Amino acid sequence: MGQTRHHFEQHFNAPETVRDIIIGMSDGLTVPFALAAGISGAVAATGLVVTAGLAEIAAGAISMGFGGYLAARGEAEHYATERLREQQETRDHLAEEEQEIVDIFSSYNISPEESQPVVAALKKDPEVMVDFMMKFELGLEKPDPKRAVQSAATIATSYVAGGFIPLAPYILLANGHLALLYSVFVTIFALFVFGFMKGRYLGSRPWYSALQTMLIGGVAASVAYLLAKLIS
Repeated sequence: MGQTRHHFEQHFNAPETVRDIIIGMSDGLTVPFALAAGISGAVAATGLVVTAGLAEIAAGAISMGFGGYLAARGEAEHYATERLREQQETRDHLAEEEQEIVDIFSSYNISPEESQPVVAALKKDPEVMVDFMMKFELGLEKPDPKRAVQSAATIATSYVAGGFIPLAPYILLANGHLALLYSVFVTIFALFVFGFMKGRYLGSRPWYSALQTMLIGGVAASVAYLLAKLIS
């Protein structure tokens, strides 16, 4: 007798978490980097750069974390509103909802006759029918109740982690110009690695994503530095 072979599929199951990390880390790397470079263009004192950088990291993490929290809450409220509407339609306009299910299956080249047993099965439990319509008619997945807090924490933490990369040389070195050079080096490298990983996880071209992310961060810092030089 032949052995039964089990097929295991590997899929990435945390796209929302990755999205939050990308949002927090990308801004955390870029904004403090540009701020530190800009201040370095005006003054050579590392203490001022560190103080301003820490203040920006704190403010940015709170602002972006709160923004992520509100966005996730908004998604949850939208889902709840649409579900109530779908429950009412299923209760008051059952025939129309049944036809919508048939139409959904028709889009997959499944005939009305073939879809009728599924329609009959869904009608036995109105909540299951609503679940089906939420997913396949509206394209909405039930959000995790903890999603808002997790999103805020992930974005804020990622922002702080990213922000300390360009700021670290100013914390460790007393020479402002030397700290700027090290900050540019480590941050450009971090942007490259971050862009590569982002492209890989999102299924896009990793090397293109790495170069694009590095270029955006570099341009932002360069513009801030040159403006500070011109003003000072």
